[in-house]
Amino acid sequence: MRTLVLNAGYEPLAVVSFKRALVLVMNHKATIVQADSGHPICAASGSWDRPSVILLTRYVRIPRSRAMPVSRRGVLRRDEHRCGYCGKSASTIDHVQPRSRGGRDTWDNLVACCLRCNNLKSDRTPAEMGWNLLFHPGLPAGTTWVVRGAERPLPQWDEFLAPAA
Repeated sequence: MRTLVLNAGYEPLAVVSFKRALVLVMNHKATIVQADSGHPICAASGSWDRPSVILLTRYVRIPRSRAMPVSRRGVLRRDEHRCGYCGKSASTIDHVQPRSRGGRDTWDNLVACCLRCNNLKSDRTPAEMGWNLLFHPGLPAGTTWVVRGAERPLPQWDEFLAPAA
């Protein structure tokens, strides 16, 4: 079971194990905001609520200025494992502007790609192939990219991971 950690401003920081969250609560470094009442933690010394969302008692600033590194896994995740050319399931990534022609490893130049499209496109640009991208690739946005471990959010975290208005 995982626990969402919030800072004093109710901004999501990270996702930790419920054991780590309970240790933070027991050491008075955090308080429980939401608990999984259906699954309490029982031990010889007592019973505790299983934390689902905790709030740190001291303010922790979220570092927003860090550049997000490009990775194969990140590109596939950003594109939801869908090919940028045909929309089918993707398992590889492709350089829109091929590296042999000066294309760089950037969020704007990489898209998820199925093996068939990747092989057909080869060392050409989409324009040379007569293809159009289904979306414009770019830097990923959203809370799940800032919060480490929030790739698979639990339903009870929705109100805390919602974009700020």
